[in-house]
Amino acid sequence: MPTTRSSLIVAVARCLGWRRAYTDTTEIDARLTQQTDLAYSQAPDPAGIAAVRHDELAVQPCLMDIRSRALADFVYLEAVLADARTRHLDPELIRSLRAVVGHSRELTALLADAVRTTAAVHADSH
Repeated sequence: MPTTRSSLIVAVARCLGWRRAYTDTTEIDARLTQQTDLAYSQAPDPAGIAAVRHDELAVQPCLMDIRSRALADFVYLEAVLADARTRHLDPELIRSLRAVVGHSRELTALLADAVRTTAAVHADSH
């Protein structure tokens, strides 16, 4: 459990845009687990969402929001990849980044298709 002082230091560093780099894979795995746990603990309740929404168009704004965030991350990942190439970082890292960029591109395309589908399905049902 982090101390109050270390938590404050981490909070200030985040405000300044500083991030910690880990050199130990055990620390990385722990941090990745924390990220996953946090994401699931903050996720909206699907039952609550379903109670409010009634048709396909109700899903559309959520998908648009998700795509917008994913697209911003995708563009950022492309910049990280370009920087890694420019600085001639390890080829294995560049291969991994290329794969992430490719999957991110695919994710944004799939989300766009899902958004289009909400309108198409709605139009067909009315």
